[in-house]
Amino acid sequence: MSAQTIGDLFGFDDILDADEREIRDTVRRFGDERLRPHVGEWFENAHLPVRELASELGELGLFGMHLTGYGCAGMSATTYGLACQELEAVDSGLRSFVSVQGSLAMFAIHAFGSDEQKDEWLPKMSAGQAIGCFGLTEADYGSNPGGMRTNAKHDGDDWVLNGSKMWITNGSVADVAVIWARTDLDEGARGIRGFVVPTDTPGFSAPEIKRKLSLRASVTSELVLEDVRLPASAMLPGVTGLKGPLSCLNEARFGIVFGSLGAARDCLETAISYAADREVFDKPLSAYQLTQAKLADMALELGKGQLLAVHLGRIKDRGEIRPEQISTGKLNNVRESIQIARECRTILGANGITLEYPIIRHINNLESVLTYEGTSEMHQLTVGKALTGRDAFR
Repeated sequence: MSAQTIGDLFGFDDILDADEREIRDTVRRFGDERLRPHVGEWFENAHLPVRELASELGELGLFGMHLTGYGCAGMSATTYGLACQELEAVDSGLRSFVSVQGSLAMFAIHAFGSDEQKDEWLPKMSAGQAIGCFGLTEADYGSNPGGMRTNAKHDGDDWVLNGSKMWITNGSVADVAVIWARTDLDEGARGIRGFVVPTDTPGFSAPEIKRKLSLRASVTSELVLEDVRLPASAMLPGVTGLKGPLSCLNEARFGIVFGSLGAARDCLETAISYAADREVFDKPLSAYQLTQAKLADMALELGKGQLLAVHLGRIKDRGEIRPEQISTGKLNNVRESIQIARECRTILGANGITLEYPIIRHINNLESVLTYEGTSEMHQLTVGKALTGRDAFR
């Protein structure tokens, strides 16, 4: 009996249409041919050739691919998710690059920006000619962004921003930052507003965060705003309060529902291949019952996660998805993906901790994915609130 792929086992292609399969396969080929040969080196050296990759990813139509107009591809949410999965099968840092550009920075401008802001930034961002970042998280305010200290105060017709943001993907290489700040408008929590900030504005700086052991093939930065003066037109006019940034986060979380499974799939495929070639006591490691039990259990969880992801994609494509459903997908799929990656490492033994194989790199990356765009604990509370009707966040 010949061995089946994980996709064959679950018949994944049967639940996708022809266009979805074509886009998935195109991104997979790009990953295999252009990214995978270099990603281990990028991770080891903590360097990503951002500008070079941005133009190539833009040519493929991956930036803001689920948005319409302004050069964006206008693809379905499911198709976007499948593209995220193929990028993260190479490295979570690459999916993060595309996700922050399209689902955070571009989505914020697309959903809440003025016509002038959209015209100025979205065509360049979709083409990869301009890079964006998204400044919400602060050093002391991650899960509770409403406590942010970054502030924007009126000075004549201008806004003056002061504060800092932390753990910002693309920050040091961005041309534009979407910054969320507490304003001096008399609106309570609704006084939190978004601002489109060109990164060459005086007073803006973005020192890169070094010495990471996760997402090393990704640029992570602190954003510092010191008397950054902006015209009134820099404010995003279409939203007030935390509704704005939280809706952007839901877009990015949706990509993670799919993307995390790409990392898990790459680990599992690596473990299956390794077990077939590695001989222990004169027969392949894959011929032992304990190994097959591990592989079967991991394939089962990967398959269930994939079915959940596509199901949520269909709901999102109908415009009916709810935040707690995205939390369910992110909570389950990232949690299972990191467990799969760790189990695969045991099959490779000591080889599993080297960069000759992708598994330890995926494990380290998934530690970040487990935390960002909402920790597991926050998603548990979101699901718990949906089930009980009671808010237990405080």
